[in-house]
Amino acid sequence: MRITIPDTVLSTELDDEGVLLNLETGEYFGLDDVGLDFWKALAAHGEVGAARGALLARYDVAEDVLARDLDALIATLAKRKLVVVTDG
Repeated sequence: MRITIPDTVLSTELDDEGVLLNLETGEYFGLDDVGLDFWKALAAHGEVGAARGALLARYDVAEDVLARDLDALIATLAKRKLVVVTDG
């Protein structure tokens, strides 16, 4: 599964938190420190499996737990049009 961040989505870091803004909808979305790490991994890798692997190397957590949390974040971001999810 591939993740693309639309050109209309801006992100910024404030201390250990992140803020996303969809310029088309005007919607803001806040990320805690872990959510920010997930966002950075998705942005850097563009592919869910690669992002998951990078995050598993960083966090001491069961793979199924991390996968569930990452999938939940992706679903929320997609619903708010902050990412585009495609097969491939």
